[in-house]
Amino acid sequence: MGYWRDDTPLMELVLDEKGQKELNRLWDEFETIADFTARTWVQYYFNQSGEVQGKGSESGTLRPSDKEVSAAPVIFGLRDAYLAKAAASNNPVANEAIRDHFEWVNDTLRRVERMRAEAEPGHLDALLKFAARAYRRPLSQPERDDVLAFYRLLRAQNGLTHEEAVRDSIVSVLMSPKFCYRIDLGGATASTSPAPGQALSGYALASRLSYFIWSSMPDEELLARAEAGDLQKPDVLVAQARRMLKDDRARGLALEFAGNWLDFRRFEEHNAVDRERFPSFNNDLREAMFQEPVKFIEDVIRKDRSVLDLLYADYTFVNPILARHYGMPEVAGGADDWVRVDDARLYGRGGLLPMSVFLTQNAPGLRTSPVKRGYWVVRRVLGESIPPPPPVVPELPHDEAKMDLPLREMLARHRENPSCAGCHARFDSLGLAFEGYGPIGEKRSEDLAGRPVDARTVFPGGMQGAGFEGVLAYIREYRQKDFVDNLSRKLLAFALGRSLLLSDEPAIERMQTKLIANGYRFTPLVEIIVTSPQFLNKRRIDAPLQTSAER
Repeated sequence: MGYWRDDTPLMELVLDEKGQKELNRLWDEFETIADFTARTWVQYYFNQSGEVQGKGSESGTLRPSDKEVSAAPVIFGLRDAYLAKAAASNNPVANEAIRDHFEWVNDTLRRVERMRAEAEPGHLDALLKFAARAYRRPLSQPERDDVLAFYRLLRAQNGLTHEEAVRDSIVSVLMSPKFCYRIDLGGATASTSPAPGQALSGYALASRLSYFIWSSMPDEELLARAEAGDLQKPDVLVAQARRMLKDDRARGLALEFAGNWLDFRRFEEHNAVDRERFPSFNNDLREAMFQEPVKFIEDVIRKDRSVLDLLYADYTFVNPILARHYGMPEVAGGADDWVRVDDARLYGRGGLLPMSVFLTQNAPGLRTSPVKRGYWVVRRVLGESIPPPPPVVPELPHDEAKMDLPLREMLARHRENPSCAGCHARFDSLGLAFEGYGPIGEKRSEDLAGRPVDARTVFPGGMQGAGFEGVLAYIREYRQKDFVDNLSRKLLAFALGRSLLLSDEPAIERMQTKLIANGYRFTPLVEIIVTSPQFLNKRRIDAPLQTSAER
């Protein structure tokens, strides 16, 4: 409840006058925040003040109807009662101690009141600065007036204390659409974009850049560039983008962009695995599976590696839990200790495709699913558009251990249905190549029924291969351009926060040209995006869509 200063030797024997004032100031600041004297006094008043009236110990008095318990008349009223009771002893030391104590309590409470009143203007300035940070730009004068008017209304009409009014004012800022939504305001200059639009203001551009790369608000340096008015300059914008890509917060791009593009963002909630049949799949392993692609893609982003590493890399990142699951050498430390493992192909890993998060998510739980795994590769990784399945599709058995035939043969029968064959021919073969991985992405040589696994396949176009190495060879030979095109489109759409239009095609072409010219490194891809007219401008709602003839 309270504190007692036990620093008399320090005050009297060590500190000079300046040091004593500084220590007293620190105690006053502590008191102003912690309010321990007031809380101790109030508790004492209600628990002990009845003693002076002869009601016995642990007996208090009622709260005064016209005053606060901490008011000076209440404090000195109790002091006078104690002095009257002590008069019979005729002890001057006791009388002086009583006076000193109650005067100290009153002086402390009054001093705290003054300090708090003096601090109120500073708190209101801080409230305005908080609102500016929340809105990610300087406040206009009407906005400043509105924030302060709401505070004063709470004080004057609602009877709130200063602290209560500031708290409710903060809530109002956090409930404002200006905080909850990114409102990209246009600047004063006209757009030079070939598509009709308006150039973004420096602050709107700072927010767009920050939420693109960090998935979070701009930092002080970015806002300073916006305030200086030079963020729209290509060299400044590129320099800021490079700085931000090397920052720890670039993890936001790996998590939010890649998590949604590759469809693993919600894997932490994945519960399709039968944990009785697969007891090793616990929450810690599920979390490690989720973190592996985030760590990998973050490394590609921050180290400016080739985007082709997402496919062809022979390394990955594991913690002790995932290393055990993959059969890799033991990793020291706990769940938060991640290491890079080179020569991961020795363990059937490397790059995104054989990561257990994707293999597990695209399996029903008690068996694998070549259909889901192959569909994920061609749709998410290669960007191929696949029409939805027909309304009535025969179900495959749910438990691999209870199948009479290998899954490969059951799928072959499934494709005999003419309504299914056309689409399945486009992705089943890629999924069959991953049959060497079980329902939770574990390496295996037999399925759950004890039958030998066959990961051989014939890819679309007739190329033969086996395992995920065969998939990589097929992509490298025939589909790498599709991967690069898909990545470019997904990244541009994420940066702009909208679906792509026909007028975005020149930007995509520039992105791919720049990728090839720079060894497919990630940073040049971002540089083309952030300096593009699409990124620098806000498209008008009434702007006409560009047709292919106009293009």
